[in-house]
Amino acid sequence: MPRYIDLATWPRRAVFEFYLPFDKPYFNVCTRLDITELLSELKKRKGTSIWLTYHYLALRAANEIEPFRYRLRQGKVLVHDVINGGSTFLLPNETFTLVYFDYAESFSKFMEGATRAVEEIRNGDGTFRPRHEDDARIHCTTLPWISFTSFSHARRWGREDSVPKISFGKFANENGRTLMPFSVEVHHSLMDGLHVGRYIARIEEMLAQPESFLD
Repeated sequence: MPRYIDLATWPRRAVFEFYLPFDKPYFNVCTRLDITELLSELKKRKGTSIWLTYHYLALRAANEIEPFRYRLRQGKVLVHDVINGGSTFLLPNETFTLVYFDYAESFSKFMEGATRAVEEIRNGDGTFRPRHEDDARIHCTTLPWISFTSFSHARRWGREDSVPKISFGKFANENGRTLMPFSVEVHHSLMDGLHVGRYIARIEEMLAQPESFLD
């Protein structure tokens, strides 16, 4: 069951209250992830989507790092037990819609559900159906055309928009390694650079030994 943080005893209470009224309380970190070992592992798994695989790793790390499950609720902090995923999906007419997939710690179970969700969108009517009411997710997007070095997301000012936003970019080959731009944008009242650093470090750990996590 979701629970609320006891703000009276929360060590971050002063920081939380400081950033909460900001007009722009978000901060964004961009880096590049080394996906060389991941691509090598997926060559052994013909037909496995690299796109869904890196979404799985980002979502798994987000579930493991607790602040990524924090959400604002009328000045309080709700902690979800589990958060799921959502991503943009490009349509043949060059517009996009959204695809949503549930989290499963097991890679095979995640892929089964996520693949089914993608097929439903691919065979659907293309209607744009955002789920504003469901914040037990992270929001993702992919820009496979741009090896970006910075990123900024559209936001609705004046509302409790506290969902982390993740972006993946165009692969680049450097010195025999394959690197992927990666952006993380979060609400500063809910977490700090320390937590984003732990999140990225966890993803890097999984990318270094992908065979240990893609069960």
